[in-house]
Amino acid sequence: MPLDSLQDTTAPEGICYGCGGSNPHGLHIKSRWDADGVHVTAEHQPDAKYCGWPDLVYGGLIAMLVDCHSNWTAMAYHYRAENREPGSLPRIDCVTGNLGIKFIKPTPMGVPLTLRAKVEGAVGRKSRVVCEVYADGVLTAIGDSIFVRVDTGQLAAAAHGRDT
Repeated sequence: MPLDSLQDTTAPEGICYGCGGSNPHGLHIKSRWDADGVHVTAEHQPDAKYCGWPDLVYGGLIAMLVDCHSNWTAMAYHYRAENREPGSLPRIDCVTGNLGIKFIKPTPMGVPLTLRAKVEGAVGRKSRVVCEVYADGVLTAIGDSIFVRVDTGQLAAAAHGRDT
């Protein structure tokens, strides 16, 4: 398994709060292909400031972890489908089309979280990603989401009402 994460290899300048390595205040999630070659995994230890109810992880943090990690899973899938290395040009970017989270059990604070995701289906620019969240080995949440491959320059221009 490569030592460098998908984020470090593909977007070292990334500023996303969840996964951007260049955001000084971010979480710096690091996603990597699992040895099984099917799943993409990440580990995260929530800081105490992300507490929801006493001694439980805030559900919004879990949603953010699932969102970022699942997006990287979709992008890694597209690179692999094109027989390209992550980080090769032109860069592949995806955005969240639909984020679904099912909370199975309360997620305790103070234990490492493992995210395990895979693409369950892809049609054109859209990919369905299922992401499981484990707290110290116990399944606590499942994300079932859609990610859309985009040109981020065009997306930013459209968001700001600029013609591309």
